[in-house]
Amino acid sequence: MISPDTIQQIQSRIDVIDVIGNFVKLKKRGANYLGLCPFHNEKTPSFTVSQTKEIYKCFGCGKSGNAISFLMEHEKYSYVEALRWLANRYNVEIEEKEVSPEVRAKQQTAESLYIVNDFAKDFFVHQLFETEEGKTIGLSYLKERGFREDIIRKFQLGYNPQGKDTFSKEAIHKQYNEEVIIKAGLAVKRDNQLYDNYRERIIFPIHNQSGKVLGFGARIIKSNDKAPKYINTPENEIYVKSRILYGSFYARHAIDKENECLLVEGYTDVISLHQAGIENVVATGGTSLTPDQLRLIKKYTSNLTILYDGDNAGIKAALRGLDLAIEEGLQVKLALIPDGHDPDSFVYETGAQGFRDFIKENKKDFVLFQLEVSLNEAQGDAAKITELVNRVAETLSRLDRTEDFIRRQDYVKQVSQILKIEEQGLNALVNQHLRERINKKSKEDGFKTPNLKAPISIPLAESEGKEEILAILRKDEMQEKALVRVLIEFGLKPWQENEKVADFLFKEFEVNKLDETIDSPQLGKMIQLYKKWYFDGLNPTDKSFLYYSDPEINKSILDIMEFTPEISPNWSRVQDEKIPSREDLYLEEIRSTLTFFKLKKVKRLIAQNEEEFAQAKTTEEIKICLETQQELKKIEKAITSEIGTVIMK
Repeated sequence: MISPDTIQQIQSRIDVIDVIGNFVKLKKRGANYLGLCPFHNEKTPSFTVSQTKEIYKCFGCGKSGNAISFLMEHEKYSYVEALRWLANRYNVEIEEKEVSPEVRAKQQTAESLYIVNDFAKDFFVHQLFETEEGKTIGLSYLKERGFREDIIRKFQLGYNPQGKDTFSKEAIHKQYNEEVIIKAGLAVKRDNQLYDNYRERIIFPIHNQSGKVLGFGARIIKSNDKAPKYINTPENEIYVKSRILYGSFYARHAIDKENECLLVEGYTDVISLHQAGIENVVATGGTSLTPDQLRLIKKYTSNLTILYDGDNAGIKAALRGLDLAIEEGLQVKLALIPDGHDPDSFVYETGAQGFRDFIKENKKDFVLFQLEVSLNEAQGDAAKITELVNRVAETLSRLDRTEDFIRRQDYVKQVSQILKIEEQGLNALVNQHLRERINKKSKEDGFKTPNLKAPISIPLAESEGKEEILAILRKDEMQEKALVRVLIEFGLKPWQENEKVADFLFKEFEVNKLDETIDSPQLGKMIQLYKKWYFDGLNPTDKSFLYYSDPEINKSILDIMEFTPEISPNWSRVQDEKIPSREDLYLEEIRSTLTFFKLKKVKRLIAQNEEEFAQAKTTEEIKICLETQQELKKIEKAITSEIGTVIMK
């Protein structure tokens, strides 16, 4: 783990304009910078970056964040990967926290594998382009397949020579560890000698989302019945096949832009489509889809279109991933490439536009496609159709999230029409499978199964003031945000002699138990974090929250920190006096924020007490409610007298 001191060093050196400027062309506009949003297609710039606040926001698609979250969103880095990128950018030496010897050993092995893989990638590229054997055998083969040199270089394709240990000798000569070379799958050891694993093969480096080489796929060139067509890196600390999608490093920006991921099977399918200008494509590498691969796709988009060969094997391979994809919340379509073709050969024959048109016209909803295929197989057999109905109902039950309800009901309607069965009956069967799934999950997690048939009720009586009460409850967060905002923005400023704003506010919290009245868990957590940092002597600011490791805290501070409009320089010229800023008036803002916060809480208590009074049945209950109301009204009057407001009924 990266140490807190290192993280603090990185944060102190971040220049949000410098970081985002690597990926987006920005122009200064007033105090902020403006550019075309990298997260959606737009012609008029709406992507705004504030250098002073160190945040960005797109007023078109709504995405916002800081330099770290930008790297995580745009480059699909993890939090740690983003920190490492920034450390490298600003020449910060990374200090690791103390970890167990086992974890340390695993980290060192992983780092060693990345290093030797990077060396191997460069070696194979050099062999392909700079040696006579590589150009004659490897490069000529790739060009015969129709690949341009620029696309070969883009994907860093390479060649391993015929010699039994050409690579191994060079790696040992460069002092790479023999055990790491073997673990990386680059060589095997027989009779106390290293032998290259990928002799006379085209090499396809396989990258992670940050561009590091995880391993290799090696394709044979000459026909050989005994040798496998492809050899892949064996699984190790960094290469886990079920978590990898070939081409994801090159496709991530295009998937974001298109809001769709095309999924194919092979390496050459990906490269051919890229060469044709279709870049939102990744490959499974010939394996069945796994949950980890689907979650990786979900990081980029919820729209997945699977492109498989139109033969029976291709259809079955596609259908195997259906239920998994639905569970991950993906909207899945399927387009089968015509028989005799794969995406590689088909795009070569039709061209880019023809390929796009074919996909657009022929992609089908995955659930309905499965139904169509299964109906053809059933051929009117009643037993098979019954089995089919049950299987489809089980599939639809996987759409079990709240936001999937309408989608599930729409499927139930369409499927019942296709199968010519009652919609109500199919819905009941889907719900039965849904209950079974929830019951099973509850037992696995050790929870008691909830009563799914129990109605959901709001604990408020039907009264004329019900909507008003609900409105009060909804609006409380505005005052909570305002209170947290003044704490973070002005907490370190002086309140009075020998006392800072934070000292004053925390006294108020303690005397009036204000922090206990914060309803928002995130805002409450932010107050507690500020309190801890402040009394630990860390002098927290908005940046402390902006770069905190919890993404929910990042979102909350971004919600609080707004892009405020600037005062035109021309306006200040016509004024005789300086226009006061929030900084000048912070004491007044703190007093009014605290007062309105208290007032809102008291008003809510009054509304709740009135609700209890309406439901009171005994004399004692009525008496308590009346006395409580009198006390609350006194408090309300005292608060409002401070700000000169009139109490409105």
